Order: sequence, then structure tokens, then C-alpha cells
Amino acid sequence: MSPGARLRLTARAAAMLATLLLYLLLHGSWRLVRLRSPWPPRFLGAIARVVGVRTTVVGTPVTRDVLYLANHQSWIDILAIAGASGSAFVAKGELRDAPLVGWLCTLNRTLFVDRGDRLGVARQIDTLREALLADHPVTVFPEGTTARPGELLPFKAALLGAIDPPPPGLQVQPVHLDYGDAREVAWIGDEPGTTNAARILARPGRIGLTIHFLPPFDPAGLGRKAVASRARDAIVDAMAPGPAATR
Repeated sequence: MSPGARLRLTARAAAMLATLLLYLLLHGSWRLVRLRSPWPPRFLGAIARVVGVRTTVVGTPVTRDVLYLANHQSWIDILAIAGASGSAFVAKGELRDAPLVGWLCTLNRTLFVDRGDRLGVARQIDTLREALLADHPVTVFPEGTTARPGELLPFKAALLGAIDPPPPGLQVQPVHLDYGDAREVAWIGDEPGTTNAARILARPGRIGLTIHFLPPFDPAGLGRKAVASRARDAIVDAMAPGPAATR
């Protein structure tokens, strides 16, 4: 790593720590007087900016009674979507035990699931269904993993049993995350998370991310597989060059 890269990594890591301390103070102040804290998703959005992400939002996010189905390329996705919408997330169960990160996830109402636990799918569906009754969005990455830039993996529909049938008034909103030319942001293969994070923190310049909140739809009567297919088709259309990408 060059001296300049080390300097950027150190500066951003220090800024992340300072941001954490500030938002913990704000979050603790709200909790001290027994108010619901708005700070965890704002903290995640602030961390995205510290990392160098400059987010542009296209479309209007539905802010309650909604399930976002988004494509997935990086851990930055969670930071940016939370900052833009206040969403909670469904994450892999092993993230719960990650030092600091797991605790921060719990502050933002993260739902931890084990996608390999086929016997526990019914329990996971019930947990997600309960979360959807709250007054904030919930995001699922139905690919189940991160994909290469420009690639969209098949959507897994198992967890969408939580909306079959859907709670009254629930909408599904497809979300397309587009990093443009910043293709090295993707976290794929066997790259360790610490290596990926260090590489991104040491990266020069800014990372442009456009979050397309695509038109929501009513999932009633569709079934989980049809919901997954419809959301994926919408994201495929948004990924294509031309007018469809800006809808």
C-alpha cells in the first residue's frame, strides 16, 4: 500500500471512529429520556459519506408498510440505503457475532437469519413478518450474496413467504443500486471483509452511487416466487441503458 493510500485509510478510519462516538452520544441521549432514537440509520448514512460515497437518490422511497428488494454488491449498500430511507435489514446470522459491526446492526433493528438453516425458515419468515408490521422499511437482498458489477443473480424467494399473504397495505419496492464506474467496490469471491474494507477506505476520490427506488407494487395474490420475479425484472430493466434506467 502506498503512503498516500495509508494516509487515506488512517484518516477515514479516524473519521469513522469520531462519527461513531458522536452518534452514540446522540443515540444514548434519546434513549435516556425513553424516546425512540432516529440516529442509527443516520449514523450508517454518515459512515457512507466518510467512506467517500456520494449518493444520488432517484425515485421516491416508500417509508412505511414496505419491503425493499434490492440488488447487492457491497457492504456499502446497507450504509447507503439506511441513510436514504431509514430501512432496517435482513442480514446473515454470522454478522451478529462480528465485533462492533454486529452490535451496530442490532441498533438499526437488523434481522439476523441463517439462509442455510432450512429447518428454521418458518421461524425466520415469522420474524420478518413481525418486522414488516413496524413503521419503517425493511430491506432484503434476495440474491442471498453479493454479485459482480452489472450482474444480477437469481432471486431466492424463501423469505418472501413472509408476504404470502402480505400484511394489509404492504407494498414491495424494487431498489437498484448503481455504482457506475466504481467497479472495484464489489465484495465478491473469497476476499476477506477486512481486506475489502481496507481497499475501499484507501481508495482515492469519491464513490458515486445512484439508488433507484423503482415503482412499488402490491404483492397481494402474486405469491412469493412471482413477487421475486417481478422485482427482479424491474431491476433488470433499470440496469439496462436508456430511459428504463431512469424510471
